[in-house]
Amino acid sequence: MSLSDPFFLDKSDAESWKALNAFSLKVKAAGTAAGLDFGLIELLNVRISQINGCAFCLDMHVRQALEAGESTQRIAVLSSWRETTLFSDLESAALSVAEAATTLPDSETRVAELAASRLVLSDEQFSAVQWIAIAMNAFNRVSILSQHPVRARKN
Repeated sequence: MSLSDPFFLDKSDAESWKALNAFSLKVKAAGTAAGLDFGLIELLNVRISQINGCAFCLDMHVRQALEAGESTQRIAVLSSWRETTLFSDLESAALSVAEAATTLPDSETRVAELAASRLVLSDEQFSAVQWIAIAMNAFNRVSILSQHPVRARKN
């Protein structure tokens, strides 16, 4: 073993990994119960993974977003979503919350972003998006720290 070999957190503590997965399933269920469709949840996962630079999670969630019916155009411009008209008010509000939960900007900016989003999202949606972001940020950190590889696929 070399010190540069990856240390897979998900393999080293299977119970914690199972708990994180169970938490993620609960969070997704709360999101869909709040009226967020699976495509939007996957867009949030992609955007959070873009911000964090998690190649493994980007690979997985872009594929899942496409399977959920997302267009390649919307995924392609997702990092610049504020510069387009391709996203609905609800999607934009959710993306804003997810970005604030991921980047944790200064207090004034964070409060303003969250307040603007609350004008569009129901309390249940506002809560669900924050929990989705918390879960995705945790998965990004596990994958980045573990150096999970992205394997080439045929397609």
